[in-house]
Amino acid sequence: MFRIGANRELPIIMAIDDDMVSREVVATLLTLNGYTVHTAIDGEDALQQLKSGVCVPQVILMDAQLPGLRGSELIEQLRQHTTAYIYAVSGSQPSQEVLAAANGFLMKPFDVAALKKLLEGHIPQSSMPTPDHSEAVLNPKTLAQFRQLMPEPMVREVYSAVTADLRKRHVSLAEAIARGDTAEVRRIGHAIKGGCGMAGALQAARLGAMLEAESDQLYNSEKVLRDLNAAVQNLERMLDAEFPS
Repeated sequence: MFRIGANRELPIIMAIDDDMVSREVVATLLTLNGYTVHTAIDGEDALQQLKSGVCVPQVILMDAQLPGLRGSELIEQLRQHTTAYIYAVSGSQPSQEVLAAANGFLMKPFDVAALKKLLEGHIPQSSMPTPDHSEAVLNPKTLAQFRQLMPEPMVREVYSAVTADLRKRHVSLAEAIARGDTAEVRRIGHAIKGGCGMAGALQAARLGAMLEAESDQLYNSEKVLRDLNAAVQNLERMLDAEFPS
């Protein structure tokens, strides 16, 4: 594991390679360029580090010809415990199965420039757009339509159910992110987008759409959770103003 000279603005990387020289050279080059790097000697070692929380990478460089657990099977298991981008690395062309399962491929030997180009798109701060806090919390047209269809107490009850549901989904989302369950993050995002979209809860619906579309890029997961919590609070304040007790 290398941490010397780590730059917090760069993604954390896990390098999986059974060849000690290849593994240490890659780790050294990345460390000298400011990256925090964790190394694993094989697939089992990598999975153990992910499960224990020793390493929470945003990018994984995986040798395509590891002994034991390897290839697309290893990629599938890695994805159960991380939201990281996974790149196959090999001295020869890997199988189509591996290429389809990975996010990309890097041919050995490679230089620092090629590696940095591969990683350019994985700066944590730019992984998700900054939320627009000036956007409307609640669509006034949707609220007006509800008021035409049902009495005020029932409208208030509808939105109370929306906020209660968002609180529950916030907890579920935090748990899914913690265990790297991208499928569950995507499902929760889809549900938030649909339900809040129908209710006209614009901020929450936008965050749900972002979660659904970028579930494998949650480098700023804590910020996403804070933004969702803020969207719920904004909606609650708006409802208190619209429906004073």
